[in-house]
Amino acid sequence: MNAVVIEGPGEIDVGEVPDPRPGPEDVVIAVNACGICGTDLHVVDGEFALAKYPLVPGHEFAGEVVDAGSEVKGIAVGTRVTADPNQPCGRCRPCREGHANLCEDFRALGITASGACADYVAVPYWLARTLPEDFDMSVGALIEPLSCAVHAYDLISTRLGDRFLIYGAGTMGLMLVALAQRAGAVSVAVVEPHLKRRQLAESFGASAVFASSTELGDERFNTVIDASGVVQVIEDAMARVRRGGTYLQFGVAPADATARYSPFRLYNDETHYVGSMAVLHSFDRARDLAVELDLGLSKLVTDTYPISNYASALEQVRAGIGLKIQVASEAQSDAN
Repeated sequence: MNAVVIEGPGEIDVGEVPDPRPGPEDVVIAVNACGICGTDLHVVDGEFALAKYPLVPGHEFAGEVVDAGSEVKGIAVGTRVTADPNQPCGRCRPCREGHANLCEDFRALGITASGACADYVAVPYWLARTLPEDFDMSVGALIEPLSCAVHAYDLISTRLGDRFLIYGAGTMGLMLVALAQRAGAVSVAVVEPHLKRRQLAESFGASAVFASSTELGDERFNTVIDASGVVQVIEDAMARVRRGGTYLQFGVAPADATARYSPFRLYNDETHYVGSMAVLHSFDRARDLAVELDLGLSKLVTDTYPISNYASALEQVRAGIGLKIQVASEAQSDAN
């Protein structure tokens, strides 16, 4: 089969590799769509310490089951599926205490095991989630990032009638906007410098959009979320939280970055500062949200490349052009 192989930091190859064969509890999925995210950039650049090379990347995907092991239950050949890529050990202390996303023996498809930037990928069947027969596979590949947004809302206490402010209207920021009213927001303001993204934010339910936070004046909000990962933005966002409110750090800043904040305000305002990392008990709910509600997720996919053009797709992501960039197997792309 054709696959992208990251041989090592900065070394990308696209070529033939052996087809995966299912173990007794595996399904083999013909990949219809596979998204690229910031984690993939870190893997390619050698900035993700847990990555194990050589590696087939890709952890956001959907496709059709074409083979199944002898002990697979509940998923037949021909079923459309997506899959949770994460495989926590279940034994370390974070796992035992309910924080499997912080697993000390972290394993995941596309990071420590072969992922879905390929014609086929093998997945333990209990990680697969079925999709309707006519479901858009490009949207199916968005369920994994949507589950990250669902987990983020699990971490904060929101109330009906709260006023939200979200910085950044990229793929993840827009997903957070789409879910905000369902989390209780009476209004959702969005700060985003790019005009087209501001327009999209309105289509996802933003009450007001701003090119710069200076347009907000001195207004503060019950819930403030950073989805940019930019230090200067984070510092501004922290100062926008009302007394007794919540600040959620969702955007991924560089590991060595630092941001200034006021310890006195943290104390005096009883502000809640929360971080959100990856997925935790949220994949099934994200699947249900994507399948049963019209969240408009298809608007997030701006470009689809064949696997053979993975390097070009990656550079588009790096340049911040478009929103969600996906790759598709040449053999399967007609099924999307």
